[in-house]
Amino acid sequence: MNKIEFLNNFILQSSTGNLKTKDLYPIEKENLQIKVSFGMGTPTHVPWISFLGPGMSTSNGFYPVYLFYKNEEILILAYGISETVIPEETWTYEIHNSCKKISELIESPFRYGNSYVFKYYETKVTNGLVSYCCDGKEISSETMTTDLGSLINKYKSCLDIAVKDETSSLSKGLFYMEQQLEDFIIENWEKTEFGKKYDLIIEEGILKSQQYRTPIGNIDILAKDKISKDYVVIELKRNQTSDDTVGQVTRYMGWVQDNLKNEGVKGIIVSGKYDEKLYYAQKIVKNVEVFLYEVNFKLNEYKKN
Repeated sequence: MNKIEFLNNFILQSSTGNLKTKDLYPIEKENLQIKVSFGMGTPTHVPWISFLGPGMSTSNGFYPVYLFYKNEEILILAYGISETVIPEETWTYEIHNSCKKISELIESPFRYGNSYVFKYYETKVTNGLVSYCCDGKEISSETMTTDLGSLINKYKSCLDIAVKDETSSLSKGLFYMEQQLEDFIIENWEKTEFGKKYDLIIEEGILKSQQYRTPIGNIDILAKDKISKDYVVIELKRNQTSDDTVGQVTRYMGWVQDNLKNEGVKGIIVSGKYDEKLYYAQKIVKNVEVFLYEVNFKLNEYKKN
């Protein structure tokens, strides 16, 4: 069978009024849930196939997605971003910064213009057979399969998806790493980027930097600039919103400024994923920096018995 038979069927069905998808398409690929839609009640101008990680939905999340712009006869394999609810966390900074938006590829697209283009293909149906072209050259089913696999791997890297083996340490995902990250940073301080520029606060042989106590809460890590001796408030973005994190770090900076008499205090937010809200906040709050941490896991597909 053609490796992309489900995609061919999707393109063919898009030209009909049939909106049914049940039992017609795979329900899972590489541990991602597959959702297909041709519209609700009436056919949509842009039917889609999404590949969803845990906790994601097409109305609230980010995910690889095929978007078929029927009028333009263009199929886009996209870095999808939901429109109904703008997700708190999304694709990496590099993707946002370097990839073309769908609105830049298609003038005034019907929907999904803020999602990003990974690959796009011109489609053609001849005698019930679907072909895909890019820059005038026909694309093989193997290339189409490779393209989808590459985007799924990027997605897994963003999500840090664990395999579906509950005994695996990977199943703890980013939540597990966030719980360990503070200790890891402290224990490996001299090997980190922070250790090159900042010193931990140690008084009478006792580490004071970690969970530094203040009347308004504990600062995750309070350090000092090696050269200027200004204080540095370091906060880890855990299971909270970006707005909460920005408010927290600036609140602590204000406390340090008043109570430790340091006008030059700066803030650092450490996050596991690129967040557009953090980006815009950083543009205004000039003395707050954002660091992204990476966890390099080897992801192996979980084989069901």
